[in-house]
Amino acid sequence: MSQDKNLTEQFARSRLRLKALAYRMLGNIADADDALHDSWLRMSKRPVDLEEIENIEGWLTTVVARVCLNKLRARKARPEDTVGLVLPDLLITDINETGAEHEVHLSEQVGFALQVVLETLAPAERVAFVLHDLFGFSFDNIASMLDRTPEATRKLASRGRRRIQHMPDTRFEKDRQKQRDVVTAFFAASQRGDINDLLRILHPDVTFVSDGGILRVAATATLRGSDKVARRAASFAVANANLRWLLVNGSTGVIVESDHGPVSVMVFMIEDNSIREIYSLLDPERIGQQIMRADAYLN
Repeated sequence: MSQDKNLTEQFARSRLRLKALAYRMLGNIADADDALHDSWLRMSKRPVDLEEIENIEGWLTTVVARVCLNKLRARKARPEDTVGLVLPDLLITDINETGAEHEVHLSEQVGFALQVVLETLAPAERVAFVLHDLFGFSFDNIASMLDRTPEATRKLASRGRRRIQHMPDTRFEKDRQKQRDVVTAFFAASQRGDINDLLRILHPDVTFVSDGGILRVAATATLRGSDKVARRAASFAVANANLRWLLVNGSTGVIVESDHGPVSVMVFMIEDNSIREIYSLLDPERIGQQIMRADAYLN
């Protein structure tokens, strides 16, 4: 079998893991796909003797990680491209897992709450944390990629880890029917404007994060505490909203639609029959992109 065919088959077998890495690094599905494409071009344009590579999986991961790092650095150099908080892309699949099997498995690997926190890390911190803590790379290998010493790389990962540790130390509800029941109750109470019911449904330490993008800057916000989130939910409930149920990164999500079209895409994290975290994408342009992706998988 030729080296080219060997490399092609190995890359295909590793594609799901490599895409999970690229998505963790970049938080953007199109950028993750571009990173895999660019990585493949780099590998395929130069002779590679796979027999001389001790760990092919590790080598492939390193190539993709380097491409992602370059993309992160280029993105950081253009801060004018974004305004305020930016939610990562949503990995959308059918609530009954009838969408593309590849995307279903990928969504289970990359939970949304962790991905949101990764967006707050500097490029070097993000690379060090993702490669070491999530993909098992040694600090020596990561250090050469970042042009840092192993000790400096260890500190970068540690800083990233401290940010991650601020996430609630809990296991979110996995039963999808239970998730859906809680979210259904949340929307019903929001429609009624029933603050008391909302307070019963929301965890006392609930966090609500919304991203309105450049077109709806005023809609971008982070709220903490059940009272603030309940009042927001009651005040901004969409009249006669239609809910289109989805899985988003393995958690329950919905597309909220009014009579005039989609309003938001929301993701819910449930703990002990109460909502612990809510993420709401309100950017009209990105909502359209997410729905197009959902339609491609669900139809």
